[in-house]
Amino acid sequence: MTDFKSQIDLQKLPKHVAVIMDGNGRWAKRTGMPRIFGHRNGVKAVRETTEAAAEIGVKYLTLYAFSTENWSRPEAEVNALMTLLVATLGKELKTLTKNDIRLNAIGDLKRLPKDCYNELIKVIDQTKHHQRMTLTLALNYSGRWEIQDAMRKAAFAFKSGDVVNIEELDIEQYLSTQGLPDPEFLIRTSGEQRLSNYLLWQLAYAEFYFTEVMWPDFRKDDFYKALLDYQDRERRFGKTSEQLNV
Repeated sequence: MTDFKSQIDLQKLPKHVAVIMDGNGRWAKRTGMPRIFGHRNGVKAVRETTEAAAEIGVKYLTLYAFSTENWSRPEAEVNALMTLLVATLGKELKTLTKNDIRLNAIGDLKRLPKDCYNELIKVIDQTKHHQRMTLTLALNYSGRWEIQDAMRKAAFAFKSGDVVNIEELDIEQYLSTQGLPDPEFLIRTSGEQRLSNYLLWQLAYAEFYFTEVMWPDFRKDDFYKALLDYQDRERRFGKTSEQLNV
């Protein structure tokens, strides 16, 4: 069996990795089970990916857990997802503490069910001093919602006189990811190749990695394999290879 972890250059790690956790429903359907069965099994992939990222030295990991569009799914599935979220947050607090991982969340969080919101805030508060890695959950989130929300905040800043002209406007300070570096690397599972309204501003220069592995089957070695692929890329930010090598 290939040891992907030992091949990783620790000096070339992305500081921030974003993940679109896709394929839970299709994975469940393949096994003849309801969609929520896939979501429950996806929790193990969350744990393994989080531990793998922390162990290798990634400082920021952001997971797309629930989009604003997901409310349109069948009510039973949405309710089951929210129940699963509450249960998982409570169970994983010990793991987060053991691994010195800080929990963070982005999105329109106040629209979450009250029990979900309260449990989320509790775990965020109890891990706020952890320093090894920041794990961010994107909940009730979409990139378009975030940009619209940022524009509302910016408009208020203009109206109140905090910002005088557009040249001085720092868009990033109004985003929900304020204080986080932009992700250098995006991983999406299940073979789909699109952003699905995820971190539209922040992923402008990120490298993308698409794998056929369904999220419930995604394990540490899959994460390390993705990092190796990232390390083979040349990140130019609009420049030429020759400019980078000067």
